[in-house]
Amino acid sequence: MSPQRRRWLLQMARLTGLGAAACSQASAARAQVATSKTALDETGKGTAGARSEGPGTGDAIRRGRPIVFPRDHGAHPGVRTEWWYATGWLVPGTADVAAAPNDAGLLGFQVTFFRSRTGLASTLPGRFAPRQLLFAHAAITDLPGRRHLHDQRLVRWSEQPDAATGSASLDDGRVHIGDWSFRREGALPRSRWRARLPARDFGIDLDLATTQPPVLQGDAGFSRKGPQEQQASHYYSLPQLATTGRLTLPGQAGPGPALSGRGWMDHEWSDEILHPEAVGWDWIGMNLFDGSALTAFVLRRADGSALWAGGSFRAGSPGAVSLSFAADALSWQPGRLWRSGTTGARYPVEWQLRTPVGPFGVRALADAQELDSRGSTGAVYWEGLSELLDAGGRRVGLGYLEMTGYTAPLRMG
Repeated sequence: MSPQRRRWLLQMARLTGLGAAACSQASAARAQVATSKTALDETGKGTAGARSEGPGTGDAIRRGRPIVFPRDHGAHPGVRTEWWYATGWLVPGTADVAAAPNDAGLLGFQVTFFRSRTGLASTLPGRFAPRQLLFAHAAITDLPGRRHLHDQRLVRWSEQPDAATGSASLDDGRVHIGDWSFRREGALPRSRWRARLPARDFGIDLDLATTQPPVLQGDAGFSRKGPQEQQASHYYSLPQLATTGRLTLPGQAGPGPALSGRGWMDHEWSDEILHPEAVGWDWIGMNLFDGSALTAFVLRRADGSALWAGGSFRAGSPGAVSLSFAADALSWQPGRLWRSGTTGARYPVEWQLRTPVGPFGVRALADAQELDSRGSTGAVYWEGLSELLDAGGRRVGLGYLEMTGYTAPLRMG
């Protein structure tokens, strides 16, 4: 661990309950195009002979390790970094998820919980030993109100499972910081994720129910992030989540009207994310209106060239198998730029992508969706509601675009 990272972690470990930001980390996929080798459903049964593993074991990142549910919905404190990430779109009333919604009432949401192993206090007793840090981000894109709202929290965690200030379960998907929580409920293979985040100026109260099996990204959940094998994570996605609930916006006397739409969830954990030449990444997770799901990413060098790329596609038909993209099978071409008045960063808010399943356009539905936390951890990134366009310019899906490393090279430890 570098002296700079150790000093930063020591400073953060003294804090409890203070708002802070952590930088979201992008999805990646394996190096060659192939169909997923292991067809695991949420019971953990599959062709690779998945076995149950006890809480706190099996955290090492390695190719061939099976993804087992519900255990792997939970935390993996033995590795350095982990996050649970949910995004999506909502409209008032009952959404027609098979058709493009009207932008007049369209809202976007982001909920992310992060866990970071500090490498400190491993032998110290007590509930306040700063073995882990937990971070959370919450954001709403309000297209009718032309505004982007966000809030953040941070707490140290001793790995006590019942810590009131914040904890992450090891046996299932349950993570919280104070009264902010994200948790899985229901008997497998179905899941319902409940997001409850009463933020400073807004509130998120949503249920996200699975409609499809998980997508095991990369090689059956072993997801390469760079040209070296150790630059990898274990990673799965839950696309096409049937999302319902309410958002509370500034100026409202209470929770807003009932909303519905589609969500996307990622869960990823890793010991090493970035190659030394990587300064940041661009990533999308898109729910198509026909039920398909598209993931794509690129890690960039300082000169803007692609260091590594990947992604996946799964058709919306029942029983469809995920297709993983080779590192050289994707290209990202930036289009229109938007300059942040807050940080001065210039972000491409329009993109042209070439993928093994065809060309697509990606266009932000609002330019100003930057999250700036320079006053706390220093992370600055763009994360926002965007549309997916086919070759003819027709909207075929909605999801989130993430862009990092545009103010300064991103460093993950």
